[in-house]
Amino acid sequence: MTEVEGKKEETETAKKIVHTYPLIRHSDMMEEMKGEVMELVVTACEKHSTNNEMAARMIKETMDKKFGPSWHTVVGEGFGFEISYECKNLLYMFFGGNLAICIWKCS
Repeated sequence: MTEVEGKKEETETAKKIVHTYPLIRHSDMMEEMKGEVMELVVTACEKHSTNNEMAARMIKETMDKKFGPSWHTVVGEGFGFEISYECKNLLYMFFGGNLAICIWKCS
């Protein structure tokens, strides 16, 4: 095996790494609320790993019960968004590699 082939193989191996921990991309929630929401997201995404719509529904319904109505949730891959939201009520994170979750509250 040549040096170039060895480096190519190392690069391909490095690309296959999938992070399974939650990664917060942006949030303006209070720390305590953010921790609770992260736990909820992980639970919903693990429980409904094959159905993003059911995961989003579970997150939304739980957020409405716990923190009051008008929460919105998007769970999926490869989406873009522009939203208006109530301050201190936005969380955008990744879980399980490339699964993105956006949660926000409208006033």
